[in-house]
Amino acid sequence: MALKILGISGSPVKKGNLDTFLAAIMEMAAKKGLETETVHLSELEIKNCLHCNFCLSKQKAGRYCALQDDAQALFEKLEGADIIALASPVYFMRTSGQMASFIDRLRIFIFGNLAKGRLRNKIGMSAAVSWLRHGGMETTHLSHLYAFMTLEMIPATAHACISPLGASAVSSRHGEGKFDPAERLGVSEDRAGLRSARALLTRAIELAELTRR
Repeated sequence: MALKILGISGSPVKKGNLDTFLAAIMEMAAKKGLETETVHLSELEIKNCLHCNFCLSKQKAGRYCALQDDAQALFEKLEGADIIALASPVYFMRTSGQMASFIDRLRIFIFGNLAKGRLRNKIGMSAAVSWLRHGGMETTHLSHLYAFMTLEMIPATAHACISPLGASAVSSRHGEGKFDPAERLGVSEDRAGLRSARALLTRAIELAELTRR
């Protein structure tokens, strides 16, 4: 059975730099024989976690959370994936608000009477796109990696690329932060960023194969 990677985009910009970068990662994964699926949080209703503790004792099949929104279907997609790639643009030196709200909802896999531990030992991969080469890239990755570790997942890291913490790309030419209205998808020209994506994906696949064995 082929490994499955689920990519989750935390960008509110449809088909922008982050989505382009994540699409490149999914294309790389498909070429390596993985089953791929991408979810865009901007297209879903994901409410903020209320910390109501419903999930501690009232979970049942098909309903892990008290909130009625699009999260349940996404929870089930997470359970079916071998590799989970959280991808976000850098906002104020950290992950996007949409991604942060989604991560908060994952407490159902930590405390849930039914879903507790169901993400344990899955492989987590972080991806981020910044306007500047060093503008919040690693703090964005850390937002994702802290989530993976809290969920007892296995974070994929690779030293021989831009950041050991995750796939890292920039949307301005060379990460210089100079605005060019003619350059809408600068991330597609970031060769170093695409190499970092390939390195992190390769490591994620290696870890997934090891855990499967």
